Amino acid sequence: MAREYDLVILGAGTGGYVAAIRASQLGMKVAVVEKEKLGGTCLHKGCIPSKAFLRSAEVFKTVQKSSDFGVESPEPSLNFLRVQERKQGIVDQLHKGVQHLMKKGKIDVFYGHGRILGPSIFSPSPGTISVENNDGSENEMLVPKYVLIATGSRPKSLPGLDIDKTHVLTSDEALQLENLPESMTIIGGGVIGIEWASMLADFGVKVTVLEYLPRILPLEDEDISKEILRAMKKKGVKVITNAKVLSDQVKVAEENSVVVPYEHKGETKEVYSEKVLVSVGRAANIEDIGLQNTDIKTDRGVILTNEFYQTKESHIYAIGDVIGGLQLAHVASHEGIIAVEHMAGGEPHPLNPEFIAKCTYSSPEVASVGLTEGEAKEKGFEVKTGTFSFKAIGKALVYGDTSGFVKFVTDEKTNDLLGVHMIGPHVTNMISEAALAKVLDATHWEVAETIHPHPSLSEAIGEAALAVDGKAVHS
Repeated sequence: MAREYDLVILGAGTGGYVAAIRASQLGMKVAVVEKEKLGGTCLHKGCIPSKAFLRSAEVFKTVQKSSDFGVESPEPSLNFLRVQERKQGIVDQLHKGVQHLMKKGKIDVFYGHGRILGPSIFSPSPGTISVENNDGSENEMLVPKYVLIATGSRPKSLPGLDIDKTHVLTSDEALQLENLPESMTIIGGGVIGIEWASMLADFGVKVTVLEYLPRILPLEDEDISKEILRAMKKKGVKVITNAKVLSDQVKVAEENSVVVPYEHKGETKEVYSEKVLVSVGRAANIEDIGLQNTDIKTDRGVILTNEFYQTKESHIYAIGDVIGGLQLAHVASHEGIIAVEHMAGGEPHPLNPEFIAKCTYSSPEVASVGLTEGEAKEKGFEVKTGTFSFKAIGKALVYGDTSGFVKFVTDEKTNDLLGVHMIGPHVTNMISEAALAKVLDATHWEVAETIHPHPSLSEAIGEAALAVDGKAVHS
């Protein structure tokens, strides 16, 4: 027997379950279909577990330097099993929280694989969801007024490269390691690759990063890329840019050694390590969900939508990694809210990519919002910038980490704030001030007029804003 809903959501990751909660708040009868666990990749295989690892790495590194703070302690050792247990405890607690939210919102959860059916006895238009239940019971038929596709993504590989899950891993497998390897080669110097490089180096693993492009964190401001490169080298990470990995020639040389050949400056070279982590982006999960039964259009592996996330089928929406763009959990959540409010007849504001804060949780952390200096110049702006180092911030000295800086990018003609870029301690917690400034269309001098508490790391924001006009106080 078919069940009727106002909205059925395929995928209960961060975007899907947040959309479900908002729809429930708006009075809609909602169901979600999830083939694994509520919370999706972010909670179980991405954001949360990796940040738990990064925090353990940070604590381990801090304890190693405890004598700098006047705290004498025996030589610390790393219990990686306990690191894993702590990570899993955090994930389990948050998972229970999401389950509670589904019950609180009276949202029905179906565990299985959902597929969109074409016109049928249940509906004259595409959109009925057939759920292949995980328990092997008879398929459920869900008949909604609206469908939201939020099926997320999975790690990509390279042509000819076999992810054997023992020697060659993606982040999915790396998060389940029982023991740390002595050495790791990371293919890809983007956000995930650099977070893992930072973490593993702090844990004492010998790390090599191979990046195809001329710089690591290539989507960040060029000054940020230079600073994170310096920081990684200081940790002992070997970073090789302009490196073309010969993926079909990667092989296990012996039991605890994988050889990765690559081309660099016209020469073919090799790097050996105990394990290899492939971090070259993510692919949208759009296969086998019934798109062929609809008029939904795709391009280069992602679903095409309008600014309110409607597909070619106006009653079917899509959000998150399946539509490309910035593949970030907080982006998917916001897209889900916009989509649901649009379904409900509201008039939500379209998402402006320049308002989205991006974070890399390495050590040092990286955070940014808006245009880089290079992007601003490409768009024709006459740019002026202001930069201020954490070395001159008292709280950074007290904290014991003066690495990095804050950089403002502004329009010389109008003083409009174009972008803010940070690298240093706790900048992922500080970037929201800059994001709010972007939303409010603030100028750099308005940020400078904001009284930042002393002593605090946020003083670097005010000083960088002053530095745009050469008025920084402590430089």
